[in-house]
Amino acid sequence: MTVETNLFGEVIPPSYTKPRGSLLKWIGNKYRMAEEIAAYFPASFRTFYDVFLGSGAILATVAPASGVGSDVFGPLVDIWTALKANPDRLKHWYRDRWERTAAGDKVQAYETIKASYNAAPNAGDLLFLCRSCYGGVVRFRKADGYMSTPCGPHKPITPEAFAQRVDEWQRRMKGSTFVRADYRAVMSGATPGDFVYCDPPYKHSQGILYGAQDFSLHDLLNAIADCKARGVYVALSIDGSKRSGNTICELPVPRGLFTREVLVNCGRSMLKRFQMNGRTLEHEVVADRLLLTY
Repeated sequence: MTVETNLFGEVIPPSYTKPRGSLLKWIGNKYRMAEEIAAYFPASFRTFYDVFLGSGAILATVAPASGVGSDVFGPLVDIWTALKANPDRLKHWYRDRWERTAAGDKVQAYETIKASYNAAPNAGDLLFLCRSCYGGVVRFRKADGYMSTPCGPHKPITPEAFAQRVDEWQRRMKGSTFVRADYRAVMSGATPGDFVYCDPPYKHSQGILYGAQDFSLHDLLNAIADCKARGVYVALSIDGSKRSGNTICELPVPRGLFTREVLVNCGRSMLKRFQMNGRTLEHEVVADRLLLTY
């Protein structure tokens, strides 16, 4: 396997242009480095699959003519489905909750919205919570899926600014469909010439994500091997290094499964910033591995 290190210097010419702003805040969000990641994608492919959709940053950057975005988390998929089918609904969801927090005690209004979400998980509440919670770290309790992240100190973007992002993202996602499904089911439907991008929960850092505690990297690697054998291109974003390169995340990657490995600089750890009360964290720079089967 060829290892290419582009961590702190070489500029990779972008093949795609990312949206002007992120739509959702999400742990592990690839918005900042989306253009660099996408620069390593195949020059051509048929259908683009993003099987751990999350914030949708990579799918929106590629903006494929034929795409599939999937995730197992129902309220999240409902946000993306509404974006494509009824973007005005997304704008209304956000404005309604933004106005509630702007009209009085911001933290109290946030906690009321969070309580509404925890009583009955839904896309409207989740949409606003992910944009207004502390550090964008949307964390869930394993036992019951309870979202526990407190209100962030920042002021969420205005409904007008959010509406502009909705319009741009809706245009970029017009060629994609969204499904609530396990990655294995979606990947099994990919055919020769298709391309699958995987951004799963990270083994070394993301145990607080929905479903992450039960995620098996071994199962995902088997699904990738099956895709490769069928002529499907696959790229995998996964743990690389942390603590500014002082700790390398060891992973059980089978020899020969991937052809290339690239290190992508992700900046300072979002989780560490959240856990350490916003300190500057010069020694907590994180790099992802980008593993490619082609």
